Amino acid sequence: MDHKDHSEMGVNRRFLLKGGAILGSTAFIGSGIVRGDADQSSPQPLGPTPRMPYGIQWGDLTETDVTLWAACDRPSRLQVEISNDEDFLYFFRKLDGPAALEDDDYTVKLLIDKLPPIDRLYYRVYFIDLETGSRSDIIEGSIPLMKKAKGMTRFLWSGDTAGQGWGINPEWGGMRIYETMRRMKPDFFIHSGDCIYADGPLQEEVELDDGSIWKNIVTPEKRKVAETLKEFRGQYQYNLLDTNIQAFNREVPQYFQWDDHETVNNWYPGEILNDDRYRVKSVDLLAARAKKAFLEFTPIAPRFQINERIYRKFQYGDDLEIFMIDLRSFRAANSPNTQLTPSAATDFLGKEQLNWLKSSLAKSESTWKVIASDIPIGLLVRDGDNFENGANGDGPALGRELEIAQLLSFISDQDIKNIIWLTADVHYAAAHYYNPKKAVFKDFKPFWEFVSGPLHAGTFGPNEFDNTFGPELKFLSIPTNLPANRPPSDGYQFFGCVDIDSKSKKMTVKQINVYGEEKYAVTLIPE
Repeated sequence: MDHKDHSEMGVNRRFLLKGGAILGSTAFIGSGIVRGDADQSSPQPLGPTPRMPYGIQWGDLTETDVTLWAACDRPSRLQVEISNDEDFLYFFRKLDGPAALEDDDYTVKLLIDKLPPIDRLYYRVYFIDLETGSRSDIIEGSIPLMKKAKGMTRFLWSGDTAGQGWGINPEWGGMRIYETMRRMKPDFFIHSGDCIYADGPLQEEVELDDGSIWKNIVTPEKRKVAETLKEFRGQYQYNLLDTNIQAFNREVPQYFQWDDHETVNNWYPGEILNDDRYRVKSVDLLAARAKKAFLEFTPIAPRFQINERIYRKFQYGDDLEIFMIDLRSFRAANSPNTQLTPSAATDFLGKEQLNWLKSSLAKSESTWKVIASDIPIGLLVRDGDNFENGANGDGPALGRELEIAQLLSFISDQDIKNIIWLTADVHYAAAHYYNPKKAVFKDFKPFWEFVSGPLHAGTFGPNEFDNTFGPELKFLSIPTNLPANRPPSDGYQFFGCVDIDSKSKKMTVKQINVYGEEKYAVTLIPE
């Protein structure tokens, strides 16, 4: 997205670090942590035992399996113990995980399958040094599994972490919104993209409007745009230094997708950069390194990592199925977006992904079908004289909008019910109702789109509407005259919350700010 167009919280560490010092010799500073001296480019000397400086993550949860992500500081083997009770008395299983080695920057993933029929999984995670046999500290805690008993399903979504110069500020409490989300006790979280800002270097200090100073922790990799694999990896490592994020990651399974800032602003395949900050001009090369780092540092299941597939789907009981799409990898070049007929120049999802999404939606028997998108449908996002999004201005469906029109017509023709879109990207929260009676293109069923964010980045907006699909604004989280790039301390950071009642099947969607204040709610009744 091109933004040129527009009292500290405590951290509840529900885990146990055993063996003396917390995370070896890692230093805690407020709600951010930094390995050694962040101003030094030389690596921190290894201590006597392995360390896990970035905590752990859980992701891509299904009814039968979940993926554990962990990282170490040296060649070591992952060890995992799981149980159905916190005392590890009645059910116990020990798993030998893979070795953390140099090729993957000492990151590992372990698919834990054959999950027992329980609502909560208790775990202990640690590493064993492959040379000395010494053991790291143990991270201990629990995560929710897919509920076997009837009740309420609660999940959160948002996007945009550490962008526009706003990094980990210990004096403000770090990335506080993650602690607010953790306290909501969600069953899972969808990160809707812009997980990092690889194109957004940080400075130690930023002067705010009132003359006060925002103070960032800055690591060597955050001082410049990311070009090398090491620099892309360093973007994820930076975010994982925040203790709010670490605490959230220990307790909440997540589903990740990517957008543009994981690589560079508004990128598309085949692009050649005209940006003096970059020595590497090929976006294809940058995107290949960016995707490797993204797959290494997020808990995407190994089965998707093999073919580097980011679009995928997950069923959550009988009430919900999530379709995570990728509007970045298969698009054509950004253009004025005014083509009259479909062609390779109008690709957005791409033919293969579009066919997969249609088929998957038609087969779904879940009450609610959530399309998790990294970009809203009806908002203008410009890229110079071109358009980054499908939306291109009022009028009939043109360019990339042709794929969206094809998808919406298919949903209508097949009478697929109860579809909502969840997204982020534009750095404010909103609720949009797409109404064919107000649209230029009318061949579709009405539906809702909810936009949330940013998690911890500059606040912008609002963006202009495109009337092609008839969006009606039902909620806007910011003043219409808000100055650009507001800091997290202004309070305009948002996440969305979805509650589904298993008895009535009603879905309630809320927009909640960094302080935990509910600013909007709507209850949807399924057809």
